[in-house]
Amino acid sequence: MSVITGVSFHAVGAGSASVCYTPQEKTQAWSWQTYWLAQAVFCWFLLPIIGAWITIPHLGEVLKEAPVDAMYEAFILGAAYGIGGTAFGLAIKYVGFSLTYAISVGLSCVLGTIIPPLVNGQLEKILTKAGSGWLMMGIAIGALGIAICGFAGRFKEKDLQIKENSSSLFSLRKGLPLCLLAGILSAVYGIALAQGQPIADVAAKYGAGQFQGNVIYIFTNTGAFLTTAIYCIYLHLKQKTFGEYKTLKKVKNRTILPFNYVLAFITGLLWYSQFFFYGMGNTRMGPYEFSSWAIHMIMLVLFSSVIGLILKEWKGVKIRTKWSLALAITVLILSVLFLTYGNYVGALTGA
Repeated sequence: MSVITGVSFHAVGAGSASVCYTPQEKTQAWSWQTYWLAQAVFCWFLLPIIGAWITIPHLGEVLKEAPVDAMYEAFILGAAYGIGGTAFGLAIKYVGFSLTYAISVGLSCVLGTIIPPLVNGQLEKILTKAGSGWLMMGIAIGALGIAICGFAGRFKEKDLQIKENSSSLFSLRKGLPLCLLAGILSAVYGIALAQGQPIADVAAKYGAGQFQGNVIYIFTNTGAFLTTAIYCIYLHLKQKTFGEYKTLKKVKNRTILPFNYVLAFITGLLWYSQFFFYGMGNTRMGPYEFSSWAIHMIMLVLFSSVIGLILKEWKGVKIRTKWSLALAITVLILSVLFLTYGNYVGALTGA
């Protein structure tokens, strides 16, 4: 039952992640860097600190006692993840959202799940335990589902471009390296959480319980914030857009600055919520908690696809495209079931 509860928390977190950037479409008169840095202040700086302060008992003592090397590694790996997020955004420009998502998230799903136990020398031992075969099959099926979802998305983009007679800036030569970079560095966040676990262990000793992972985000997220802020500030200086943070521009006689900040806060809150619930789910996954990253990534793609259907983003596409999406969703659901059952068997047998 604990595993089922853990997967449910992962579902809530993945659901938050799947919609976290939708508020961006409603912002007005802000450049990309203004919005991106504003939401980053919330999700990668303020909320992790506030969340840890609220949920971690004796936070000061925990930070004093936590291993310095774990703090350092979590911060550096988080900073690398911030670079990956920027690469993700740039890749979308050249190969579209769907292929960027499929390649980057698919790569992140596999690497972010397998590398932590491999680095810690535990992978070979894990593969001999009950339920591990279901986990490995679930990860492989999930990666396949993400790939199919990407192709379905690419079909959709082509269908809609033809329908609207729009031009495309599609360039695999430019976009593919960015997708690979984004996928590798996105996986680094999963590795950062694993390397920061000793900090969470100290928090657990002080009674943090299911919230123990929140202390890790102080380091991983501030690392991501640092590299993101550097790039956004560079764009501000280059394009002279610093004034957008304080200029009370009006659109249709309506002051939009406060509204933009509200949207940035909602984005930050949703993004932070995904890992708030991720941590709660991770503590319930039993001996195979390393699979949390795969479950999160696969559910993220699954929910994003379903939400796209609800929002009628696939309206007017060809039958081939619809069947591709249906196949992708089926495969992703199957993957989640495999991963859940593998974790259940592991917990049941005390693997």
